[in-house]
Amino acid sequence: MTTAKQHPDLSDREYRPWPLPDRKWLLRQSWLNLAFLHWEIDYQDLRKRIPGTLDIDLHEGKAWIAIVPFDMRGVTLRHCPAFDPISNFPEINVRTYVTCNGKPGVWFFSLDVPSKFAVWAARTFFHLPYRHGYVKIQNKGNAVQYSSEVSDNRFRARYQPHHHEKFGKSSFEIWATERYCLYCQGSKGQLYRTEVHHQQWPLQVASVDILDNTLLDDFEIGEMHPSVLYSESIDVVAYWPEPIG
Repeated sequence: MTTAKQHPDLSDREYRPWPLPDRKWLLRQSWLNLAFLHWEIDYQDLRKRIPGTLDIDLHEGKAWIAIVPFDMRGVTLRHCPAFDPISNFPEINVRTYVTCNGKPGVWFFSLDVPSKFAVWAARTFFHLPYRHGYVKIQNKGNAVQYSSEVSDNRFRARYQPHHHEKFGKSSFEIWATERYCLYCQGSKGQLYRTEVHHQQWPLQVASVDILDNTLLDDFEIGEMHPSVLYSESIDVVAYWPEPIG
């Protein structure tokens, strides 16, 4: 087991676009070895997949869909120690960007993990479309080798960080990463917002070699964005989902 801790990122919050929720956070976790890979997506194709209450968030008039592979560590409830067999696992998700009532956030189409417990917990309590399957992450020197397979959805890639970069506030890179909530929909159609908090993303320019990718086969996608991003690690806390009108 891993000793419970209070994430230090809670003391730094001036960069947030809105204040922290006036309640205690529920869940803590750390995200490691993340890659952010983006493709342009047809707006109409995306619009029909997102509840009408949510607005599609565009960057310079274009909609984007992302694949984000990474490693989850220390996932546990507040004041509880992490238990390695259920607290640590790799994840790969497919996501896009939405807004509601002035709060830009993330919308997930799928989140794939090898942990059946994580799938059950996320679906039951956070209304997220988690899927169970084969997901594996390996460090190969300075590079990360990632592979996943869930039904007909496959992904295999090797990505490698290069140098740290400071991006402007209006850049695509900040727009796509600095988001402090996610949106989801319950089985009865109710929409929820889950607030999250973490430090500002420490981003690195990266390169990627994609060997196999069928995760986006059902979407009308265009060109891949030339900006490939990497982040070594970030500590995160999440709050209980709240219903939105």
